[in-house]
Amino acid sequence: MSSQQASQSRVFLELVPWADRGRENTLLSGGETLPGLRRPLSSAQSQTTTREVHVSGTAEVSASPDRAQVAVRVSSTKEAAAEAKKSVCRRLDYITQSLQQQGVQSENVTVTKDFKRVENAYHMEAEVCITFTEFGKMQNICNFLVEKLDSSVVISQPQFYHTPGSVENLRRQACLVAVENAWRKAQEVCNFVGQTLGKPLLIKEEETKEWEGQGDDHQSSRLSSSLTVQQKIKSATIHAASKVFITFEVKGREKKKKTI
Repeated sequence: MSSQQASQSRVFLELVPWADRGRENTLLSGGETLPGLRRPLSSAQSQTTTREVHVSGTAEVSASPDRAQVAVRVSSTKEAAAEAKKSVCRRLDYITQSLQQQGVQSENVTVTKDFKRVENAYHMEAEVCITFTEFGKMQNICNFLVEKLDSSVVISQPQFYHTPGSVENLRRQACLVAVENAWRKAQEVCNFVGQTLGKPLLIKEEETKEWEGQGDDHQSSRLSSSLTVQQKIKSATIHAASKVFITFEVKGREKKKKTI
């Protein structure tokens, strides 16, 4: 998974509360103005007033598909039912044995068989659905079967997908990274103005966004059969973005006591 921090941000900082924010100038009798003094809050009022820093943080993360499925179809049409079954089962056994030798677990292999009569002949078809977690191994096995079996065996294009729950995990990761980016930003602001960052007072996720592949993938999806494996993986990659708004408490730095 990869994460990318967005460059745009919004920062609002308020450090010193005042009793009268509106009266910045004092009007004299002649129409002239003099700079007025803002009157700070009393000690009792300042104790109940929280100084805050408001920041927003964004993040974008992505996850490539972690599963791929390939279907291998074997069929035969014979005048005798036994011949049709024998032809399919012989190649089917070779496929399943090859998968075991290549380290594919039996729980990742599903075999279905269909037998029917077509006019004056018998037709049998078997399909082997294989689930892969290692895409390099998938390509090697598919290339091996294409080389060893005849044209009556059809190997489908790999279908890439995400396991259940992976999208929700990606949403959570985007939110957490956005919160971390906002915290780092607030930390830098407080350090810059000589203050200490306190605890968060408010955390709000303002916006979320999810999409699959890239913006121009809708054109290439029409010719998905011509895409390479890497292009298919890129097209099936899921992206998630999050924007959060956080209010932190701001504390003044403690003065070091002078030692005598």
